[in-house]
Amino acid sequence: MQRLIASFAFVLISVGLVAPPVSASTVSALPETVWNGQQTRPDRGLPDGEFALHTTPEGQSVAAWYGAPTDRYRHNILGDAIEAGALHVAFRDGRKFSLILPRSQVFEDRTPRIVDLDEDGHPEIITIKSFQDAGGSIAIFGIRGSALVELASNEPIGRSNRWLNIAGIADYAGTGSKQIAYVETPHIGGTLYVLEWRGKELMPIASLPGFSNHKIGSRHQDLSADISWTGDSRPELVVPSDNLRQLRVVGLTDGHLKEIKKIELSAPVLRRIVPAENSGSGCVGFKMESGENVTLCPPSQPG
Repeated sequence: MQRLIASFAFVLISVGLVAPPVSASTVSALPETVWNGQQTRPDRGLPDGEFALHTTPEGQSVAAWYGAPTDRYRHNILGDAIEAGALHVAFRDGRKFSLILPRSQVFEDRTPRIVDLDEDGHPEIITIKSFQDAGGSIAIFGIRGSALVELASNEPIGRSNRWLNIAGIADYAGTGSKQIAYVETPHIGGTLYVLEWRGKELMPIASLPGFSNHKIGSRHQDLSADISWTGDSRPELVVPSDNLRQLRVVGLTDGHLKEIKKIELSAPVLRRIVPAENSGSGCVGFKMESGENVTLCPPSQPG
């Protein structure tokens, strides 16, 4: 019977229906250069991947990164056909965790995000996960006991080679926990969504059409930003329009996303930059494809 169970498990893994178990010993201890920010690219990670770093309220440092490069999806949306088949998490105290996806899935992303979504002191890892037959979704992972496990996800788009890009993670709703904002299909009439974590699901609570925060083939996924435009306790979002030639400031009010301000640009947005030194603390900066830099500041700030 044990041999039968083991054989059945092997079949499930080989056809990609379940993720194989991963020993934490497969992840080497990270060098000090990672923890102090000198080394940004993971060894044996994605060619264009980077470490995400986070410090807990207790002062514990956490790193997350993608591994197991694979060409099994071949969407090429981020500039090449290489995506990730594994997620790794390491703590500075020596704890290490890994998770390998089934062959039917990949992380179509460059760098995970480490955020304490529910403000319980334990960080979650937020990823973009794509399915061979259903396209992109957002998945949250966390440490439970001695394992790295998936905690929640939203429904994938529903069609292969359809992608989404995260726009921001903050308490846009003013509920005391953070929501995840993303643009679905940013290259073909993108819609901005806000998700809330409820149990094992990420539920959409608001949406608004007409956005893009990525250009096909670009490695820049940071074309949007949080900004305190109205000056209250809740941040707003700055996200480019679907042709990347406008910056749209939107906020979540009474359960609806509403546009507050629209800024016309002379060229499409290329990427985020650090604002000019004389800008206010609440300003955000963008570089245009023309090479011009644009700084956007809340009405109460210079800019």
